Amino acid sequence: MTYYLMPPDGKPPSIAPSMNRIKRGVGTPEDGILGATNGTTQAPYPYHTDAEPNNPTVIPRDILGKFHFTFLIRHPRSSIPSYYRCSVPPLDEITGSYDFMPSEAGYDEVRRVFDYLCSIGQIRPKIAGQTGNDGYASSNGVTQGIEVCVVDADDLLDNPAGILQAYCNSVGIEYDPGMLTWDTEAEQQQASDAFEKWKGFHEDVLDSTGLHPRKHTKKVKSVEDENAEWMEKYGPNGAKIIRETVEANIKDYEYLKQFAIKA
Repeated sequence: MTYYLMPPDGKPPSIAPSMNRIKRGVGTPEDGILGATNGTTQAPYPYHTDAEPNNPTVIPRDILGKFHFTFLIRHPRSSIPSYYRCSVPPLDEITGSYDFMPSEAGYDEVRRVFDYLCSIGQIRPKIAGQTGNDGYASSNGVTQGIEVCVVDADDLLDNPAGILQAYCNSVGIEYDPGMLTWDTEAEQQQASDAFEKWKGFHEDVLDSTGLHPRKHTKKVKSVEDENAEWMEKYGPNGAKIIRETVEANIKDYEYLKQFAIKA
């Protein structure tokens, strides 16, 4: 979802008018919004507002600072064909997504927001597998901010309990094994309501009652096997689009992967 915090098509960022409150003098209301003049507003984008230095989003830094960010990542070899599948028949009639847009993969946007939050000290990335200074990366020798939370989907599927417990420890939530099950009628309804807007995208989860470890670690397929599978399912054009989109996002995924939580 980080994709939607950024300006479209790689355009230069500026703060969204609805979040850029004008500080007025004493005795005047503070409900003015930059970009609104004499009851009229500018076009949705580009905004006629100032940008914040190095902030790649349309959200002000002080608002970003109110959140404890979690970055959920998945290898493009898995995520891209899954997303493409939701944009072609027969699922497109359910999802309402009729056009696959490679730019919506979002890996570039996640990496840029991640790096920005690190640069301003809001999060401190812990590099998986590294020791010394508790494994934390530092800026000018100083570590600060909240521990970054990067969760890799494959790690979570291989070891749900271990990864979730490590995540809870990171964000300061008491871990409860019951977090891994949603088998009551009330919980099923809650999940259904939460994903109502995204019909077709999360049906496997909605049809499940819990998160259990995979019986076998996911086998990495060769490029040739992947291409053949995508060709069979989506035809030559679909396979070409998927492959190009996967390759375009692997570097950003691998960069973020090094910070992923370990059980």
